[in-house]
Amino acid sequence: MKQVQDSYLTGYVTLSVTGEKPEFFFQHCTSAGITVWNVRKKAPDRCDGNLKLRDIKYIRKLNKQTNYKLKFTDRKGYPFLFRRFVRRKELLLGMILSMFLILFLSNIIWEVKITGVPKDIEEKISKQLQSDGIHPGAWIFSLKSPNEIQQKLVKDVPELLWVGVEQKGTTFSLEGVEKIIVEEEKPIGPRDLVATKKGVIKKMYVSNGLAKVQVNDYVEPGDKLVSGVINETTTEDNEEEDKKKEAKKELVAAEGEIIATTWYEVNVTAPLETSYESLTGNKEKKFFLKAGNFHLPVWGFGTPDYKHIHREINQNKIKFLKWELPVQFVETTLNEKTYTSVERSQEEAVKAGIEQAKQELTLQLGSDAVIVSEKVLHETIENGKVKLNLYINVEENIAKAQPLTQGD
Repeated sequence: MKQVQDSYLTGYVTLSVTGEKPEFFFQHCTSAGITVWNVRKKAPDRCDGNLKLRDIKYIRKLNKQTNYKLKFTDRKGYPFLFRRFVRRKELLLGMILSMFLILFLSNIIWEVKITGVPKDIEEKISKQLQSDGIHPGAWIFSLKSPNEIQQKLVKDVPELLWVGVEQKGTTFSLEGVEKIIVEEEKPIGPRDLVATKKGVIKKMYVSNGLAKVQVNDYVEPGDKLVSGVINETTTEDNEEEDKKKEAKKELVAAEGEIIATTWYEVNVTAPLETSYESLTGNKEKKFFLKAGNFHLPVWGFGTPDYKHIHREINQNKIKFLKWELPVQFVETTLNEKTYTSVERSQEEAVKAGIEQAKQELTLQLGSDAVIVSEKVLHETIENGKVKLNLYINVEENIAKAQPLTQGD
């Protein structure tokens, strides 16, 4: 008989049978469907053989019909190894503690690598990371997401053009690109400056070209403000100064800033009753272990007695050595928030509406535009809202470049 391949996994025993013609007992076993192998005759009245652990109960039933003496002389396989291991409590406890220690150490930053930047910028990045809590020995779950770290580094270190953040196991790798400012002067062809909108000229700063308008002039869209065609007077020869000078046409790129007073009519609506949301500063933190849709609370039980809650959730994958486990460590911050309703008078609503209109117009025109004055043309109250029709004066640069053609 040959040994079954999976016998070591399921466990097997060596059975010693003593009695008259003991080999007949193993024949009864095979007749009963019990697998036996490696049967050997040890003495005239003794035979040994191997059988699976799960067949022991059948052996005992079969032995009741015979007069043989049975004895188990050896036990092998994983089930017996596991039983021996469990009985040694010190070893089991040490194994469990070792697993927890490896799990703990696998979720700590052991090395921070910074590449791709000069030494001085590397030192700045290192100091910034230290202030943000990113250093060897830091708990991985306490770190922000790589995207947030990238944005903060680019903002806090002006010399960085770009930085890539990647976490590889217990190593935190950063690859940066230094910001190199290269001012390339692009050749500018001949051009005029023309008005983009109607207005009254307030100030003029012309660095190149010939001005075609003056302060207090009214201009329409498309009117020429600064010409790129100028006349330069030259002499043909130093020895013939008395000769008649002739005018030579020269084309340049007109440059300058033409500040004009412009005006806009704006409609805006401001409610008499408004509300805003704010955080009170009260907060509680909860920690969970997440596996799929299952959440196991670790710390922070119960729900705080807040009427309104703003939640901030931070999830980090748990690692074991270099492998990511299908378990996440979730940190949830519960912030108490309140809603405050404010009733405004008509005068306060009008002021709020004017400020809103000015902010929207500034966003539209850009930060260089300056609002000079505003005037309420029409004011009505409908459905708890104040509707305003405003007239706003603005000082802004109305010049734009217009290339010169050959026919100009």
